[in-house]
Amino acid sequence: MFMGDGCLMEGISHEVCSLAGTLGLGKLIGFYDHNGISIDGETEGWFTDDTAKRFEAYHWHVIHEIDGHDPQAVKKAILEAQSVKDKPSLIICRTVIGFGSPNKAGKEEAHGAPLGEEEVALARQKLGWHHPPFEIPKDIYHAWDAREKGEKAQQRWNEKFAAYKKAHPQLAEEGDVSN
Repeated sequence: MFMGDGCLMEGISHEVCSLAGTLGLGKLIGFYDHNGISIDGETEGWFTDDTAKRFEAYHWHVIHEIDGHDPQAVKKAILEAQSVKDKPSLIICRTVIGFGSPNKAGKEEAHGAPLGEEEVALARQKLGWHHPPFEIPKDIYHAWDAREKGEKAQQRWNEKFAAYKKAHPQLAEEGDVSN
């Protein structure tokens, strides 16, 4: 799950995250996009929670402040989180909102509003992205294409559910949301 500063200010986050820790949901990984900006502006001075301590108190495994713009740091944190089986994990990613935008990076103007055509063009130039809009280079497209993996996962699930349905027809019918 992905959460920002504003998400963690809301009361429901306390309830849900506390329950996840209580239930020991070891497969749950939360990414906290900690950029210090909410829809209301900079959070400094009025959102002073020690988020890491809060989640540790909820019985979560906490991976402290990684560079959220560094793919290798993110991958390493995910692997660490996956190794923890008895509690959920929170990966705190330090980021800059509007990363790459020359005039709006780190500012609340980048939150909840389009950058605008000119700023997008400047950001694309700054980030070295020279492909036309909506064109994905083939190597990136193939690396991120999860259709085959998804089809295999769905097939495994269908087989497991069919076996469960055979063993427990009444319970399976109650739990089958596809009807």
